[in-house]
Amino acid sequence: MPRRFGPYGGAFVPETLVPALSELEREWRTARRDPRFRAELHRLSRTLAGRPTPLYFAGRLTERARGAEIWLKREDLVHGGAHKFNNALGQGLLAKRMGKPRLIAETGAGQHGVATAMIGAALGLETEVYMGEVDMERQRSNVLRMELLGAKVRPVTTGQRTLKDAINAALRDWIASVRSTHYLLGSAVGPHPFPSIVAEFQSVIGREIAKQSRATFGRLPDLAVACVGGGSNAIGTFHPLRRTDVEFLGVEAGGYRRHGAGAASLAHGRPGILHGTYSYVLQDREGQISETESISAGLDYAGVGPEHAWLKDSGRARYIAVHDDDALRAFHWLAEDEGILPALESAHAVFAAVAEARRRPARQKIVVTLSGRGDKDLEVVGRAASR
Repeated sequence: MPRRFGPYGGAFVPETLVPALSELEREWRTARRDPRFRAELHRLSRTLAGRPTPLYFAGRLTERARGAEIWLKREDLVHGGAHKFNNALGQGLLAKRMGKPRLIAETGAGQHGVATAMIGAALGLETEVYMGEVDMERQRSNVLRMELLGAKVRPVTTGQRTLKDAINAALRDWIASVRSTHYLLGSAVGPHPFPSIVAEFQSVIGREIAKQSRATFGRLPDLAVACVGGGSNAIGTFHPLRRTDVEFLGVEAGGYRRHGAGAASLAHGRPGILHGTYSYVLQDREGQISETESISAGLDYAGVGPEHAWLKDSGRARYIAVHDDDALRAFHWLAEDEGILPALESAHAVFAAVAEARRRPARQKIVVTLSGRGDKDLEVVGRAASR
């Protein structure tokens, strides 16, 4: 039976994909028990991805907040500039294990596409990446990076031409080419077993936070903060710490309109089915998927991973929305205070962390997963500043 997180999850897919999902689950369960697979994953995580990433005390940002200490988990330093490589590496090795010579992927901000192109090149796999035309325009540097890495970038011209539509296109491709192709899904969404696979490969983030926090300040942090689109960096942060006393705060994209839903599925959505899984979805009264908007391409998605839906309903995690202008403020704070350009996705989490720090005593520790670096967003930030 497809795995559930409370009532959420499952696999609502065409019959064509059932054998592929079953094969993927079998290979994943076998691989995770295989010492050779684990050794190769660890070796490449260290030598190619550059793990472990450091835990950095943001001293001047902490001074700005005048409250709890703010620490950054530097996933922006992973090979390719984002946490996305953790999952791409793991799934790329699974594809090789299954004898699939071709990878396909979807991407919004472009970082998952870049990570897939990188691992495809490193493992000798043909790679194609689906990306909405709107996202291709606002993330042109990442399109060029993917092409330089040997990937074919397929423009998606349907719907809103953003992440949701790129996933639709990738799923259509997979249905037609399932025997030779592995769909390297980039976030903790989609049908089972994808949410669990992505959570496991991204859990290296939370495991390192636990180890580094104990080594650095002698205990676990009081609060872990991460941005949430589909939710892969956040679930990688939260999942390994779920049986501890660490509080969780997930930060969605509120968009530019103070009265709108933006792309905040957990704040403004309701349960429904999107891309093969049952979770919170932004939808209208008739159940049609709503349009979304966010300054950050990677958070511009109408759904969220099913484990996040369960964490919300169970009360184990809190989720809030941060608007575009506040994310831009946090982008500049981190640049000017710490010399770090964060991805706009991560800037949403930074803003929320500063707000939380202001309400907490100085003895508390807040760890923010800095999911990616902001080079890709410079044009977007520049255009926003000139408005």
